[in-house]
Amino acid sequence: MKMHTDMQQYLEPTPTIDYDHPLVEEFARKHAVNPHEGREQAVRLYFAVRDGIRYDPYLLNLSVQGLKASTTLMVGRGWCVAKAILLAACCRYHGIPARLGYADVRNHLSTARMREQMKTDVFYWHGYTSIFLGGKWLKATPAFNIELCEKFRLKPLDFDGYSDSIYQPFDLDGNRHMDYLKYRGEFADVPIDLIIDTFRREYGADDAAIESLKGADFDREADRENS
Repeated sequence: MKMHTDMQQYLEPTPTIDYDHPLVEEFARKHAVNPHEGREQAVRLYFAVRDGIRYDPYLLNLSVQGLKASTTLMVGRGWCVAKAILLAACCRYHGIPARLGYADVRNHLSTARMREQMKTDVFYWHGYTSIFLGGKWLKATPAFNIELCEKFRLKPLDFDGYSDSIYQPFDLDGNRHMDYLKYRGEFADVPIDLIIDTFRREYGADDAAIESLKGADFDREADRENS
């Protein structure tokens, strides 16, 4: 596939979008069965990442090693940014341009532990994947696996390869779920320094705060709060 030089940056591997890693190569080949249909590939890859990798915000890690697509596959879990990176890596492996998009959102799915630490209901730098299909960029958000949606009574977020896939403002019971407050842009790789600066300013996040989540069980806490 020939691409304009401006698009080439969205096809190449990066320190985090390491689609040249054997684990990513294997995952990308396994879940995209039609080598000639980019739209079908992207849709299949979306669902593979959405449901094959469990959402776990307690694995927040803003190092290059922690954000690598291959690392997410090794642990089988990831927060929204990590899962978006994995989807971008799989798309680029198959020659589909992909970049990383971010937005500030309110009422993002969380637990009491997270709300206590954050002191706000605003989630900064919520991650999604932007995929170039049919001559336009489409937003695809593979963060919440279907089991988690059922647990929290959220409508599972699908992606058809023709339109944006971003979270609905209400859950299945009519409660406010997700408000998109501000789009921060789309990037060829993760703007780690910008994310860290925002987290420190808005959350007062430091290494100790992030360490406090490690070892905690997101699934267990989510089950307890929704029982």
